[in-house]
Amino acid sequence: MQLIELLHLGEAELQSAQVPDYELEARLLLEHCTGKSRTKIYLDGGCEVQQQLIDTYLLLLERRKKREPIAYILGEQEFWSLPFFVTSDVLIPRPETEFLLDRVLALTLPENTHKGHILDLCCGSGVIATVLAKETGKKIYASDISTKALEVANKNFTRHCLESKVVLIQGNLLSPFSGAGIISLVVSNPPYVSSFDIVKNLEPEVAKYEPRLALDGGAMGLEIIKAIREELPVVLCPGGQCFIEIGADQGEAVKQLFLEKRGGLAGFQQVEILVDYAGRDRVLHARLEN
Repeated sequence: MQLIELLHLGEAELQSAQVPDYELEARLLLEHCTGKSRTKIYLDGGCEVQQQLIDTYLLLLERRKKREPIAYILGEQEFWSLPFFVTSDVLIPRPETEFLLDRVLALTLPENTHKGHILDLCCGSGVIATVLAKETGKKIYASDISTKALEVANKNFTRHCLESKVVLIQGNLLSPFSGAGIISLVVSNPPYVSSFDIVKNLEPEVAKYEPRLALDGGAMGLEIIKAIREELPVVLCPGGQCFIEIGADQGEAVKQLFLEKRGGLAGFQQVEILVDYAGRDRVLHARLEN
């Protein structure tokens, strides 16, 4: 079989399984198997392919036909124009989180990158901590409850030469920092999908393969965000900021959650919901009172 024939076979197989972007993904899988670029695949299209390579390619096609995300098959996902290792122990980085980081870098007060620690909460693969470390030049703390997620994050920090710039911490949300009042900036992409949506409404790539621990925000998708809200006043220093990625239908509920006063604790000011480029609620931004 010729290389170009193998590519067309891959396209047909993925199309028959109703895989979105089947032409692109068939080529990406073939690039992965052959180590050839897109241009090289077409230039060498008439070359005969060894059976071992055909078998390897067909195995990858079968995985994708079962709707396993291509990022997990390839073991890599681009984010912020950087390559990141990903496994099924972490969420696949998405454009929504790039928007979160764009707003963090634009709206964080200079004092809050200097006076206290910067925390990537629920760090997963470590993409937020990596970008913050590179863009700010500051030391970043990255925490997650999952040891397997932290292992992936550590690989990414090593890959991007940030071992000395990021401190990994295992713990349940903000409990490792409780009562410290030494954090001036919290950035988080926490679990915020409702349990119902995971079962009934998510595409199979997400529902079947991405880690439920990193997705499930409880009945309304707000349980983890509520827990973070409860702990923030005793973790943030006065005037500290937080940025939290949220679901497109959660803006008003999250805003009211952060506007509510808690007895004896500092409240939040400048509470706002930031709308993404598609016009959807996407990020909660709030600042603790001084």
